[in-house]
Amino acid sequence: MNDPVRAWHRLAGGSVLLDGFHALKHALRFGAEVPVAVTADRRAALALAEELAPDVRDTLDALLSEVPRETYASLVPRPHPTAVAALAVRPSREANLRTLAHAPRSAPVIVLDQPRNLGNAGAVIRLAAGFGATGVVTTGTLDPWHPTVVRGGAGLHFATAVERLDVDELPRGPLFALDPEGEDIRGVKLPDDAVLAFGSERSGLSAELRSRTDHLLALPMRPQVSSYNLATSVAMTLYHWSATGGAPAS
Repeated sequence: MNDPVRAWHRLAGGSVLLDGFHALKHALRFGAEVPVAVTADRRAALALAEELAPDVRDTLDALLSEVPRETYASLVPRPHPTAVAALAVRPSREANLRTLAHAPRSAPVIVLDQPRNLGNAGAVIRLAAGFGATGVVTTGTLDPWHPTVVRGGAGLHFATAVERLDVDELPRGPLFALDPEGEDIRGVKLPDDAVLAFGSERSGLSAELRSRTDHLLALPMRPQVSSYNLATSVAMTLYHWSATGGAPAS
């Protein structure tokens, strides 16, 4: 690319920021379209690829443009230790909605009901990708494609369908919501087409989502411990699903 900085400024407003080597690596592995990528140290970035991601090393070699460190730092809100950044094309909403609506599903959909913490949302998307979940849906005002969420997800938004929907737009399937008043999850087998909903750590499930829930489930928890971190709750639930019949996509 003749002028990566000019291309960056032209594309930045409508693109997904991939912040750091690992976010770019994951996005490329899962088919993201990446029109521009920059680094302050091309040799170090390619050496990292040789060590950790040889499958995308040649792609990175063709894609990465080296720019001065000051220029790199001016393009991102918070420079990453790997000094790598890229812009990717966001998957179409229509394609994600088709994925979420497809039946039968071979893996659950995760719903974050009115989440508040951007970093936690990113961690959940990373977990969902690792377990091969069909997608992650948020309700409420948090944008699941916010740069901080994408950073927390390490670029794995491109490995699963990520969208924001209203409660009445949620994908079909039996809706299981996590709540301290629910049935112990250890006695329940979660079906592959389950919709697994998690409330915010502060306020729990919204009344609207609770009213639509088919089953309330509770995670095992020692008395007097008030709650788990959101990502921890999702991890425990997805592990239970995988251990009782479901499995990560191959």
